[in-house]
Amino acid sequence: MTAMVKTSILVLTKNEARNIRPCLEAVFSQQGVEGFEVLVIDSSSSDATLEIARRFPVRIEQIPAASFHHARTRNYAASLARGEHLVYLAADAFPAAPDWLHALLCNFEDPAVAAVYGRHIPKPGSTVERRDALEAVYGQERLVKDPRQHPGLGYRYYHFSTVNAALRRAVWQKTPFPEDVKVFEDLAIAKCILHSGGTIVYEPRAAVYHSHNHTTAGLLKRYFDAGVTWKQLDLWNAQVRRSMLQDMGRLLRNKFRAGSRVQGGQRRGRVEQDLAKAMGMFLGLHEQYLPLALKRRLSAFHLFE
Repeated sequence: MTAMVKTSILVLTKNEARNIRPCLEAVFSQQGVEGFEVLVIDSSSSDATLEIARRFPVRIEQIPAASFHHARTRNYAASLARGEHLVYLAADAFPAAPDWLHALLCNFEDPAVAAVYGRHIPKPGSTVERRDALEAVYGQERLVKDPRQHPGLGYRYYHFSTVNAALRRAVWQKTPFPEDVKVFEDLAIAKCILHSGGTIVYEPRAAVYHSHNHTTAGLLKRYFDAGVTWKQLDLWNAQVRRSMLQDMGRLLRNKFRAGSRVQGGQRRGRVEQDLAKAMGMFLGLHEQYLPLALKRRLSAFHLFE
């Protein structure tokens, strides 16, 4: 008899040989949750990703690398799942404790909860910029996001991350990832869920180790794309702008206060990265005034190709 599957863990991969083993080891070490399946959706890896993944009891589906799309591929993964809860986990995100999955799923005991996302803990070797950025949006306080909390949360109201998240399958069927956005598909589906009356929970106990270091130029490009997407989704307003500026100002003040403890070049580098993010966001929000050739150079995710 086939065991009942209550939860489907969806892992998207491409050339993740370095990460897939610790990711899956952590997944299959989970306690307190029964009846889950793991699906690996692989975009034509050319390294040992699939060889390693096959050592675990996972289901593997392969797609051409050229067909990968942040929203469409996540919808495809969900369409293959059998569970009533869909858990998205990045291949380079490692659950930090054996109760990670339980901490995510227990929030669904409240029928009003449509989706849950968990904390990102910086990996060893993360830059100061990444540690500060993750601390700003992944704190230790649990958040329940519904219209009553909207005014006080600012831009954090729409923050959501499919690096480490769970959705009710029934919610996804009604509001799949919008495929008209090329990137920040998690921001797009969060808007759909919240504007349709659903509740999203940030659960800090459901933590994963996950972070990427970026160059100053890379940050400018990523935040350019963020600005473009916030505007495309019609989410940018005075409340969002004020909350972002407050956080940016706080981060800059903290860096200047700590300036006496670091060398001048390091201090300048940290400030330059924050300024690059602000400039990228500003340019993305006003991309209609930029020539197409410049927008193509500024976009990290080729939004204007």
